[in-house]
Amino acid sequence: MNTTTRLWAGIVLLWIMAPAAADGPSRDQIRATVDANRGAAVDLYREFLGLPNDALNPGDIERLVVWMEEAFAARDFETRRIETGGSPSLFAQRLVPGARGTVLVYLQADGQPVDPAAWDQPDPYGAVLKERDDLGQWRPLEWHALEERFDPDWRVFARSAADSKGPMTQFLVAVELLDGLDYMPAYDLKVIIDTEEELGSPHLAAAIERDRDLLAADFLLIFDGPPHASNGPTVTFGARGIATVTLETYGPRVAQHSGHYGNFIPNPVFDMARILASLKDPEGRVTVEGFYDGVVISDAEKALLRAVPDDEQRILADAGVARADAVAPTLQEALQYPSLNVRGLRAAWVGDESRTIIPPRATAELDIRLVKESDAERLMGLLREHIEALGYTIIDAEPSEEQRLAHPRLLKFSYDVSYGAFRSDFDSPAGRMARAGMRSLYGEEPILIRTMGGSIPIAPLVETLGIPAATVPTVNIDNNQHSPNENLRLGNFIEGIAILMSVLSQDLPD
Repeated sequence: MNTTTRLWAGIVLLWIMAPAAADGPSRDQIRATVDANRGAAVDLYREFLGLPNDALNPGDIERLVVWMEEAFAARDFETRRIETGGSPSLFAQRLVPGARGTVLVYLQADGQPVDPAAWDQPDPYGAVLKERDDLGQWRPLEWHALEERFDPDWRVFARSAADSKGPMTQFLVAVELLDGLDYMPAYDLKVIIDTEEELGSPHLAAAIERDRDLLAADFLLIFDGPPHASNGPTVTFGARGIATVTLETYGPRVAQHSGHYGNFIPNPVFDMARILASLKDPEGRVTVEGFYDGVVISDAEKALLRAVPDDEQRILADAGVARADAVAPTLQEALQYPSLNVRGLRAAWVGDESRTIIPPRATAELDIRLVKESDAERLMGLLREHIEALGYTIIDAEPSEEQRLAHPRLLKFSYDVSYGAFRSDFDSPAGRMARAGMRSLYGEEPILIRTMGGSIPIAPLVETLGIPAATVPTVNIDNNQHSPNENLRLGNFIEGIAILMSVLSQDLPD
């Protein structure tokens, strides 16, 4: 039987006829069911991982969407493509007679590009099972090793293992195993699968606006990302948005000999250095006037942020740094503010390739993480004004000859706003259902994160549909997402299935 078909052979669920179940399965039922089916779940996961999913390659995405259409159809979902200006998103739904509401789920299927030479395996899309040896090195295992024993600390290495084919496979398996337990939710279940998330979801907002009736729901659940660094059960209620900025300063038209013209022709690297150095004070606070305006954190909210069990000294030690930026007194409080980061610099050559020249240009790439109180266009305006006040003439294209000769300090400024931030209340319906699922499985309240530091394109869904959202993370935090040797810990993969089963089997909040 193909692994995109049911794990539970012989079970046929007639959604249009069966009544909704009053009570979900117990935690013991969930764990026993997951343990009994983990081999088939891993097989499905391996099959999914074998599909290249580079968001920059439409051919990859087309084959991926076809696979997902078959996988969802095999689990009694109706599917349709949501056409965009790029790769299509996939919509799937299961409707229940007499449903008391609708839950919308967001999943992601595309992945980052790969550099095969940087991976410790022949093919980044050919999943490899590995264990850590006594020296801390990851060593390959044969897949049949799982037939003899299951070690939760073994890991699956492949592109998108954690971000985000792991959560998507967990969802498919969770739905299927709930079917096998004859559980019928009292709500309609809708799913939107993003295939351009790694590109910043540039077409998602317009598609949501056009298909808002199709996507209408009472609230949104997001199955994506890692939990708190402690690996404890976690629910997250917001994420920062993201905007990117490119700055370019200019020197001579072509590189010049630093001996002949040093002390005479200006070097654009020093212009860029002055601009970048002016953006933050020595303690790491952004100095652009008004950058943090609008962010107000109440004492009650600060208490919630302090309740998150961060080991900040360990985080700094693991990163190999001796101090934290002084934007706020704690990590969680710092994440409530917009951030400004230099994500890349380029000018001339370094190392063995370095040469004694005055380079023609210097380029800096910035990212700005947005919070709910941020207006991205306003921040871009503040940044421009700050740079202009330093004496630079800002242009939006390559400088003309006239501009080069007329302006002693030129800077090209371009930016892109991918999407904004979102944040929902802990007691919103989305939050209550996610928290109830965690309490049912673990017997205690999960760690509650007000805003995670990363960015996911959820704001268009929240704003256009007018619904709250909560994120249920299920992958290990040390997963190398976006990097070579991305991986997912087997224990997290299996536990994530149980988490999703528990959340999806909760009653709709009143």
